[in-house]
Amino acid sequence: MASKIEVSTNTAANQPGATLSNEEILRYSRHLIMPEVGMEGQLKLKQAKVLCIGTGGLGAPLGLYLAAAGVGRLGLIDFDVVDFTNLQRQVLFGSGDIGRPKIEAAASRLRDLNPDIRIDTFETRLTSENALDTLKDYDLIVDGTDNFPTRYLVNDACVLLGKPYVYGSIFRFEGQITVFADQTGPCYRCLYPEPPPPGLVPSCAEGGVLGVLPGIVGTIQAMETLKLIIGKGQPLIGRLLLFDALAMKFRELKLRKNPECPACGQHRTITHLIDYAEFCGIRGEESEAPATTVPEITPKELKARLDRGDDLYILDVREPHEYQICNLGGHLLPLGELALRAAELDSSKEIVAHCRSGKRSAEAVEFLRKAGFRKLWNLKGGILAWSDEVDPSVPKY
Repeated sequence: MASKIEVSTNTAANQPGATLSNEEILRYSRHLIMPEVGMEGQLKLKQAKVLCIGTGGLGAPLGLYLAAAGVGRLGLIDFDVVDFTNLQRQVLFGSGDIGRPKIEAAASRLRDLNPDIRIDTFETRLTSENALDTLKDYDLIVDGTDNFPTRYLVNDACVLLGKPYVYGSIFRFEGQITVFADQTGPCYRCLYPEPPPPGLVPSCAEGGVLGVLPGIVGTIQAMETLKLIIGKGQPLIGRLLLFDALAMKFRELKLRKNPECPACGQHRTITHLIDYAEFCGIRGEESEAPATTVPEITPKELKARLDRGDDLYILDVREPHEYQICNLGGHLLPLGELALRAAELDSSKEIVAHCRSGKRSAEAVEFLRKAGFRKLWNLKGGILAWSDEVDPSVPKY
């Protein structure tokens, strides 16, 4: 079944500039000889306007394949810089791009790949204040982000604007892909009416991701985007595609439009964009701190106390495989086992809990406080901060 989405109000062939040069005909020749694409489909691609939110793990294959396919106007939005840890999966970037704004490096790579298309760049965070103005000029929105506030923001903006939203998410070995916000299909809120509690679903930075996984999921997102533009095939509207890389299996779940959905239902209550960080129960997208305040000790303060010979119990709440990467010589007790093994700890001692970034250890300190422990500290910034401020020989991951 072909997609019912209309990418533009006029057929591509009737729009100004809707022709292909001899060079473009040669470039897209493998498309043109396919009857499902042909000249008509390629002209639709040339006239299409697609916004990619994020240029990272999912955004990298998205940008590469949409640019290579000849999407005429490609918008990129990102505010981050290229980090060394990105290179394991974000194939838009190279070692020479480290420290460079992602949006700048991505645009440069895509213009080199296809100089015939227009690249719009937005070096900013997508917010409730700028989302509608940013999205309104594009036919399709493709989300390559990795956090819940942005997903709800993108969904609500797409519903309000009537824009199809090509969704993808990844974690460790698993991925999800679907198309939301179509007039006939469900939106993101139909599938996830409420966000998960803060900290329940770890980010890729906390839980990891196999480097090739975003390539697979992002490429499927690109495929869905191209199908929607040329109006061929059966798009993932009302269908959630689940991918398990370890089992190498795809499964499909049917999604239904929720008539009571506050965003796209029959009695809509969402008529404007809201504070999505507050909606998701966090103080900000980049906040790694829990809602409660826990006592903290800085790496330099901890180093001084250890050098002084203070009797401190260093509690490492990471996982065993993380401990093998690097450790501070502390006692390993993973956060997930803390509730069952808290009796192993001596409440008369001063306990300094730590993890990779300080988030999980803050949760551990809060749990132990409620269990009656009083002499507690959380290592501010975790091993990452220890490496930066005390001992650079400790590897960061």
